[in-house]
Amino acid sequence: MGAVRILVSNDDGIFSPGLQALAEVASEFAEVRIVAPDVEQSSMSHAITGTRPLSYRKTKIAAFEAYRVNGTPADCVALGISQLGPVDRVLSGVNLGHNIGHAIWHSGTVAAAKQAALLGVPAIAFSAPPWEEPMDFGPIKAGVNATLKSVLAGPPHPLLNVNFPAVPRGVRWTRQSFRHYDGRMVPGEDPSGRRHFWFTVVPIEQVEEGTDRWAVNQGYVSITPLRLDLTDERALQAAQRDSRPPA
Repeated sequence: MGAVRILVSNDDGIFSPGLQALAEVASEFAEVRIVAPDVEQSSMSHAITGTRPLSYRKTKIAAFEAYRVNGTPADCVALGISQLGPVDRVLSGVNLGHNIGHAIWHSGTVAAAKQAALLGVPAIAFSAPPWEEPMDFGPIKAGVNATLKSVLAGPPHPLLNVNFPAVPRGVRWTRQSFRHYDGRMVPGEDPSGRRHFWFTVVPIEQVEEGTDRWAVNQGYVSITPLRLDLTDERALQAAQRDSRPPA
């Protein structure tokens, strides 16, 4: 059996320190190739580029084989898997900001991992607290190392979402937290007098125990298994039951 091959991507861009930190840890387990967006693509969700051609070019990132792509995180993973050689796993991140709760829906970091899962390659998305200068990646890299040791030793999960607190004190397997948020558009004005708006995300409900947000708030690494099938099974069963013709 040949060496394990890992593709590393992200949504913060090719020069993100979180990307390099993830590649450094991943290289302890496998051959690593980096394929990442040429500019930041945060909150791009699972956008794909279908209206123009994509291109990539080799880029110097430490000692790694690395390529920058003029596309989205999902584009990067699709291109890397299809054009740059076989891949056994895809790792996305380390994102500079958590991807928990509703943020999973619009996260480019999670979307990169999701694209891999759609193509049949097991994937893990990694996220850490927001960037603070200077940022100590030591605890985060140790957490990535411990997570990979645990996950790679067992049967592959199709899609995992991992979030780190600033200083991890343990690991919890969690579910995605669900909280409504206000989603208001707050008006303002730029220096030229032009009207603009800021989108606000103020949560309404409290954090539920056992969720990703709860775990991170308590200082635990949160590992959440995700699935590609978004079907609401209970709603489907109820609809099918209610729509049956009378006997």
